[in-house]
Amino acid sequence: MPEVYYVISDLHIGGDEQLEHVEFLDELLEFLEKLEKTEEDAELIINGDAFGLWEFTDIEGIEKFDSLVESYPALFEQFEKTGENIPITMLPGNHDYELAAYEEYVGRFAAYNVDLVQEESITRPVGDREIWFEHGMQRDPNNEIRDFGNAYDTPLGYHVNHHVTSRAGKLSDRGRYNWLKDIQAVTPIDRIPVWMSSKYFYREMNPLLRYAAIPFLLLFNLSVVLAVFSGLDLAGIWSAPSNAVDTLVGHLGPASSILQLLLAVNVTIVGLLILIAIPLSIFAWDARKTLHRFGVFEVEEATHPDKPYDQAAREVFENNPDTAVFCYGHTHRPDVREVGDGLVVNTGTWLKRLHRRDVLAGVVPPVFQPSFQLSYMRITEEEAGVVVEHDTVEKPDPGAEELTLTEQLLIAGDRPETDVPDRSVVGE
Repeated sequence: MPEVYYVISDLHIGGDEQLEHVEFLDELLEFLEKLEKTEEDAELIINGDAFGLWEFTDIEGIEKFDSLVESYPALFEQFEKTGENIPITMLPGNHDYELAAYEEYVGRFAAYNVDLVQEESITRPVGDREIWFEHGMQRDPNNEIRDFGNAYDTPLGYHVNHHVTSRAGKLSDRGRYNWLKDIQAVTPIDRIPVWMSSKYFYREMNPLLRYAAIPFLLLFNLSVVLAVFSGLDLAGIWSAPSNAVDTLVGHLGPASSILQLLLAVNVTIVGLLILIAIPLSIFAWDARKTLHRFGVFEVEEATHPDKPYDQAAREVFENNPDTAVFCYGHTHRPDVREVGDGLVVNTGTWLKRLHRRDVLAGVVPPVFQPSFQLSYMRITEEEAGVVVEHDTVEKPDPGAEELTLTEQLLIAGDRPETDVPDRSVVGE
């Protein structure tokens, strides 16, 4: 058996129109070429969602394989070459779940030296221990396949991607910038409404309207405070804060008149919003309470997306003490963490990652900063024990053309880095 395992997942290759473009194709080919030439006794595990079959809407079944080969001939040629040197094993994910439902796919992939395993999970030996591999959709209620292998078992995630994500691929190039296709990179999916409102504000809104709104939005929090001070002054309760603000603004010279006018308009609007918000908040509170009863808001799962995987890993470790590593993908968050006596490993994604950057002042929509982190894991046994190494294939982050000047100014500074240890040893 191999002594070293390279693991990748969540490539999401393919789909309707704009989704067909693979931004990391050159890097993926380079990675596969490296494995083609390696002298290690290795195996490549593609741990689910290699392809975006759910995002095809004009063709069905095995025809999707023919479309993939036609669209990405260099990729399948490289699969064939790499597979001559090391085994390549592929597990179905949710986006390419059809790979588990049609037996014809096994033979088609075998022709390119890829061993498609139509199972939910597999294990591999590493020294005297084992590695557990699964894509992870079975731990996600929105994407769980209850009758695994049944082509007609379509969870909620299927309908979202088949009808929404694929439609986004068809409409993406109609925007001021080709951004809508990135909807597949938004995780968790409950962030999609916020992401779309952000892209509308920074990309699609008329620039004059946006530039007129930004000062009001940035000064919104300050205007709330000034509105309260003005109310206290008008009521004759406390005038000192308003007088202090007037004195402070007066020291700004010629600019004070413009600032006073801007603040006066803001305070007036905020005051009206506060009056309207009081009755609306009562209705919103009652509506949210009702939605909670129906289970619409899954706050805990959104806040702790790794919780079901940690629980699943504990069960695997308890049922089979020889298991040292629980490896999954699906959530697009590369990670290596200790759970019980083993390591839980998330292989991340090769899609563009969108980091939410909240603007500190006012109520300006958050900015979703794009970056690439083409993660792969290397698992082997050394004298110290079972070792998991995290590495990335270098790829420059998307250029400034993906962020407007306004977005760049609002999030000035380095992008957030994912804190994944380069090397972890089981039990260390």
